[in-house]
Amino acid sequence: MIETAAVAVEAFQPTEYVDGNFDAGLLLLCDHARNAVPPGYGDLGVPKEQFERHIGYDIGARAVTIELANRLKAPACLSTFSRLLIDPNRGEDDPTLVMRLSDGAVVPGNAKVDETERAYRIAQFHKPYHDMIDHTLDVMIEKSEPPAVISIHSFTPVWRGVPRPWHATVLWDSDPRAVKPMLEGLRAQDGLVVGDNEPYDGALKNDTMYRHATRRGLSQVLLELRQDLIADEAGVLEWADRLEPILRDIAQRSDCRKVQHFKSRTDTD
Repeated sequence: MIETAAVAVEAFQPTEYVDGNFDAGLLLLCDHARNAVPPGYGDLGVPKEQFERHIGYDIGARAVTIELANRLKAPACLSTFSRLLIDPNRGEDDPTLVMRLSDGAVVPGNAKVDETERAYRIAQFHKPYHDMIDHTLDVMIEKSEPPAVISIHSFTPVWRGVPRPWHATVLWDSDPRAVKPMLEGLRAQDGLVVGDNEPYDGALKNDTMYRHATRRGLSQVLLELRQDLIADEAGVLEWADRLEPILRDIAQRSDCRKVQHFKSRTDTD
């Protein structure tokens, strides 16, 4: 990377933080909040319209996260870079950390990423995001009972030509404490089709929830919302209305505010 490009990259802020009360009982996360690419990387050789798809970011997830953080007065940690640059919801050793092909879209800017460039992207973008989460959790645990960790994502309504029936899905590994009230709260709402570990499994070694919640023994939920339902302000507000009482309940549950270790389904030793 030439010197001027390196300076531009280092001026790019890879994280966004929403201030909240450290005793709120919740920490909200948004791994794929934006579709920005730092100066110096251009467009990674990818047409603009591809960045507007789910491969670029989780459509609507940032707006829902910030709306909920403001209502609940809870801290929120968000990334600011496209997952096409590097995926913060993957462990540093994950082969899909830097994608060369994503849902049929070739990413030319990633084709020749070597170990040096991979390490640079981890240091400049991936690590600052996870450092922010770690720091926020450290302060919250120091000042109050441990929080539940809630990660907000969105999924495309159609995958490889097959419609997905769910309005929302709950992904999790082995800790049911916050999962049970989330599933029950959503399923109690008329007309919703709610998935349990669909269309993905919530057990992913060294992903964000494993790294910050499972290893710490914190209760957790990864919530996936169908992106077309939260793609505009009306949808964001509707889903904030749906989720706010459920999250308030989780924040007040004593079992969700304790450190309790559950063995991950990804741990085989």
